[in-house]
Amino acid sequence: MFSYDDYKEIIRIIQSTGRQCGYAEALGRDKFIIMRHDVEYSVERAYRLAKIEQSMDFVSTFFFQWTNNSYNILSRRNMDMIKDMHERGQHIGLHFALNGMTDMQQIRGRIKMEMEILSEMFGFEITEFSVHRPSKDVLRENIKLDGILNAYQDDFFTFADSVDDHTQLKVKYMSDANHIWRYGYPDEANITGYDKVQILTHPFAWCRKGYDNFDNYKSLLQEKYIELVESVDNECKDFGEYKEYFLEKNVQ
Repeated sequence: MFSYDDYKEIIRIIQSTGRQCGYAEALGRDKFIIMRHDVEYSVERAYRLAKIEQSMDFVSTFFFQWTNNSYNILSRRNMDMIKDMHERGQHIGLHFALNGMTDMQQIRGRIKMEMEILSEMFGFEITEFSVHRPSKDVLRENIKLDGILNAYQDDFFTFADSVDDHTQLKVKYMSDANHIWRYGYPDEANITGYDKVQILTHPFAWCRKGYDNFDNYKSLLQEKYIELVESVDNECKDFGEYKEYFLEKNVQ
């Protein structure tokens, strides 16, 4: 369920409807399907998913975190990948982390500040955001800002205190959070059976073979280990003589 072939099938179904669009295009439409990606741990895995989309002439929105201990959005390597995604037509947005904030005015101000900084750093305007692990209070707030689109605003998402099979929703929302499909799997019935659909994936969950949660976590840690060793080596040569040793250690 999390292989690249599985993902290609989801894209194929979306394309068959002719309703694929981004957030700005979806405003005011009676029917749409939005594909969104919240990037939690790996810009590299997001980049691979974007290349698959490009090969199928498909465009979606990738939201990246400004405050994240797993990757640095402003490292040259990550910026190069994100800029390349943008140049190839993908939409780039902010994946906003609350980091304990609960005051809605403070949250609004921080979202605008982070988006302005990232727009300046990347050299193109960032006008869309999603909230990382949004609380019910944040979802209920239905945050709307001038010139900015929120993936969770009521045009694209229906908030309910609890959701079951009988809950009436204006927008069908499906998410692969925690390597588990929640609120339905994006098969043909769920994608084509609703007028308005938003699908959320987390790129770290997807790979060529489509591992289960344990093996995917293991492979992700291996990738991050190699990335760290190579980053240290590129920064300085203080540990150069040990590089191959630690790379071989990771393979074992």
